[in-house]
Amino acid sequence: MKKSETGCQQIIQEPQVRLLIDNDTGIDDALALAYLCACDHVRIKAITSTPGNVDVDQVVVNNRALLSLCGLPDFPVLIGAREPLEVPLVTTPETHGPQGVGYATLPTPETAVAHKEDAVNYWIEAARANPGELTVLLTAPLTNFALALRREPKLPWLLRKVVIMGGAFYYQGNTTPTAEWNTHVDPHAAKEVFAAYTTAAEQGLEEDKLPIICSLDTTERFEMQPEFLTRLAEEAGCTEPELVLATDPEGMLSTASNPLVRYLSDALRFYFEFHRHYDQGYIAHVHDFFAAGVAAGTLEYQTRLATVDVETESKLLFGTTVADYRGLWGKPANARIVSSNDPESGFAELLTRLGVLARKLDTNS
Repeated sequence: MKKSETGCQQIIQEPQVRLLIDNDTGIDDALALAYLCACDHVRIKAITSTPGNVDVDQVVVNNRALLSLCGLPDFPVLIGAREPLEVPLVTTPETHGPQGVGYATLPTPETAVAHKEDAVNYWIEAARANPGELTVLLTAPLTNFALALRREPKLPWLLRKVVIMGGAFYYQGNTTPTAEWNTHVDPHAAKEVFAAYTTAAEQGLEEDKLPIICSLDTTERFEMQPEFLTRLAEEAGCTEPELVLATDPEGMLSTASNPLVRYLSDALRFYFEFHRHYDQGYIAHVHDFFAAGVAAGTLEYQTRLATVDVETESKLLFGTTVADYRGLWGKPANARIVSSNDPESGFAELLTRLGVLARKLDTNS
């Protein structure tokens, strides 16, 4: 990690990352998880499932099925919360499909039930047993993390790095005009998380332990074109070209010879169609992949220190994240918000890693 005089940080490369993942799989969560499975230097310690894009039992099935597809069926998959802290759960089948992964289907794995241990207790015990070693990647509502911080306020010191996909700062929301999806699903949890880090900062927590926030401002720059899947099929050695075209009938399924390419193609086709329905073009914003690359230490980025809070009272601005970059609130910085990134090199990285994994899966099948 390099740190400039202005406080901006840029990841160059991490030799090894021990990772706790919390997700609500989700099309872009699935892409992110497949990518992390393709990174040899990443050691996934556990995946904790949070309700969000779909209910938590479906999240578990999606995580288990994808891990099995990627040749890593034995990682613990756990459940913590089953609903947001204070508001009813709202899922998003129109965005991710009824099962959360678009048109993609996989056989239900034999171990489709979650590990019996509570996810929040697992996090706390793992952090205490490995102080300063674990990176946490949060691509779901922050419910589980808020509960973990309630039970163990020293987590900010115990964890090596925290990466959060969520929020929108002076940028159009994707759920309301001002609110991003993950934060809007459980804004009370997000507010608790940032409040906990404010307290930690007041108690002397180092800047490099503040959470890195991958908000819509920069994740929407990761705008996948359908041609990516054509190139992925080539990298994977598929026997026929994989063409996902805007002129195709909706719901058309992939016939790719490689199972990983077929799964990702069917998932992402749904996502392309969703974005087109909302007048954004036949593209897909793969938010969670960027956050995964930040956690894995493989993607370049810079950050700005800020104090972040979340609106939970106003009906008009419910779930809106607000960043104070100038210290007007008189509180210490509690987050590092990503201010720039490099989508072109990021997509090149994704293509290479997934291509290698896809070929490996074909060889082992």
